[in-house]
Amino acid sequence: MPIGSLNEIVVDCDNPEALARFWQALIGGEVEVESRDWAVLDGDDDGFYFGFQRVPDGPSGKARIRLDVEVEDLSAAVDEAEQLGARTVGAVVDDDDGSFQVMADPGGNEFRFVVT
Repeated sequence: MPIGSLNEIVVDCDNPEALARFWQALIGGEVEVESRDWAVLDGDDDGFYFGFQRVPDGPSGKARIRLDVEVEDLSAAVDEAEQLGARTVGAVVDDDDGSFQVMADPGGNEFRFVVT
């Protein structure tokens, strides 16, 4: 029996609303701005709840968690994300499980677009 269940994933950032809207463009959901310091991306029927919290300092090192976003067209996803303010990190990697591209959102948080 598990101790609990996942309630939400929270990202520290300097602009919660802007980062929530960036992720909304990538994965959908509805943005709810609760204050200058807090915004939420609510996936409703998709079952995710993604919080964005303002913190005073930027990232202090490599994050120990990463989100993978499955896409059908890697090149198109990268192009669209870059137009929204993301940047690529390294080159596309092809392996036995498919292909992926590491990206960084406008707040510097790394994620991957994956094609399986």
